[in-house]
Amino acid sequence: MKNSNFTVGILVSTYNWPQALEVIFRSIMLQTRQPDEILVADDGSGAETAALIERYRSIFNIPLKHAWQEDAGFRKSAILNKAIKLAEADYIIEIDGDIVLHPSFIEDHIRHARRGIFVQGARTMVSEGKTREILATGQTDISFFTGGISNRFNSLHLPSLSFLIRANSRSSENIKGCNLAFWKDDFIAINGYNNLFHGWGSEDYEFAARLINTGVLKRRLKLAAVCYHLHHACNSREQEHMNQRRYSETVVKRLTFCTNGYAEV
Repeated sequence: MKNSNFTVGILVSTYNWPQALEVIFRSIMLQTRQPDEILVADDGSGAETAALIERYRSIFNIPLKHAWQEDAGFRKSAILNKAIKLAEADYIIEIDGDIVLHPSFIEDHIRHARRGIFVQGARTMVSEGKTREILATGQTDISFFTGGISNRFNSLHLPSLSFLIRANSRSSENIKGCNLAFWKDDFIAINGYNNLFHGWGSEDYEFAARLINTGVLKRRLKLAAVCYHLHHACNSREQEHMNQRRYSETVVKRLTFCTNGYAEV
């Protein structure tokens, strides 16, 4: 399916896990609808990741753009902003660097793209053992019937029934940047992600809260745009409390703009 009304970029955040990034690239290559560009937001990975991206530039027949920043701890917000500075696409589908895509993932997101909304998709969790198998074999054909996955309902691909599931369109709780889609001009209008978020936690909640505060509402998407989250060790949560405070301030004060964001990188 080719929608000529707008262009689509897929935004992948990564840090020193080229094996997972390659599986993601393979799952993008198998999409029923290719993106118009791929944006890699690289939070300080080493030479192996850079070499992988360079190799896949000659494999993909679409632009593959690489934004990189020095490794100075978890600074996901800043590198996402830098990557979107490279974007030419109208619509951005954001995933994490540990997400394997169902073949219709991009097509499903395009079908549900509407002005005035952003889309929060769901994910299926992959076990540690199954993750090792996927990384060793490059397997991308995961489904509802695959062993080694949990919250299996989220792996159901029944896009004609996705309209049946709704959520509070004005709630920024439970937002996950691993499967999130938005218009680039909405992103720029709120100054993107807040660069003050360092360490794990709440940067996606706070970003979504500012979108909602401007009147861009959330669409919760299930049974479509299916993805599978590879197992990995948890990130440090040392900054979680401070990040939660920043998010709460945005909600309470109904902030629509951050002063250190997309325009400042």
